[in-house]
Amino acid sequence: MESNFNNFKIESPLLKNILKYRKMIIIAFFSLLIFFGSFFQVEPEEVGVITRFGKYVRKVEPGLNMKMPFVEQVYKVAVERQQKLEFGFRTRKGGSQAQHARSGVKDESLMLTGDLNLADVEWVVQYRINKPYDYLFMVRNPEGTLRDVSEAALRQIIGDRTVNEVLTVGRTEIATKMEVLVNEICQEYSLGVKVDQIVLQDVNPPEPVKAAFNAVNQAQQERETLINQAKSEYNKVIPKARGQAEETIQKAEGFATERVNNALGEVARFNAIYKEYVKAPEVTKRRIYLETMGSVLPKLGSKIIIDEEGNSVLPLLQMQLNK
Repeated sequence: MESNFNNFKIESPLLKNILKYRKMIIIAFFSLLIFFGSFFQVEPEEVGVITRFGKYVRKVEPGLNMKMPFVEQVYKVAVERQQKLEFGFRTRKGGSQAQHARSGVKDESLMLTGDLNLADVEWVVQYRINKPYDYLFMVRNPEGTLRDVSEAALRQIIGDRTVNEVLTVGRTEIATKMEVLVNEICQEYSLGVKVDQIVLQDVNPPEPVKAAFNAVNQAQQERETLINQAKSEYNKVIPKARGQAEETIQKAEGFATERVNNALGEVARFNAIYKEYVKAPEVTKRRIYLETMGSVLPKLGSKIIIDEEGNSVLPLLQMQLNK
């Protein structure tokens, strides 16, 4: 008891000092609370939206900013960060070894096409917040609304196309048209977001009919391959045959022209000789004879001219032959 009484006496001055300076301590505490509650930091990719008693007051830029404590409240909105919504799958692990899961979200990727077929479409919506005020105060659940708008827009677009267009050549057009449509609806709803890109991640037929569809698709590809091969062979054979036929026709026409020209030349030559023959028959016959002999004799080789009997020349002829 005595020990406790002594301790109480030792602590009594401390309590007296606390009670003496309690006002200063309380003032210092509230001063620190007001100081730290007045300043806040906005990150480079964010903007700050300040409300006073729940009413929008102003927007502040990145950096160190100040507000009225206990009266004003700040909402930080990442306007420079690209965000995404996934449909038909969810990413469980990012990075180079990304892992995706489809449990519980398969129904949102099944689409009915215009020709009453089903397509399993997985897609990603990449967006940014471009109007922080609208994003915070104009729509109760902007991310959920954007998800519903994106799904409705894609179902509308795919509903106007055949399953072959969706699975093959129409993917780029679908993504482009969907981006325009979603942005128009977001602007109409004052959602405060802007879609940067729509990515059709994977488009396949539903699992129960996937094998049959792949078989049909393979058959169509083989048919296209055979058609292309036939066209290629046609393009090689037919032009070649046409060229050969044209060449033969041109050769025949050239030969016919040559024969006609030669015949006309012979006729003209004969007519010219005949005119000269009529003027001087003997002279013309001798000239023709001499010209004919002059063109024929050089082609005979060795020549021996004898008289009609030729008796005295035969030994000489025999010697020359033996030689």
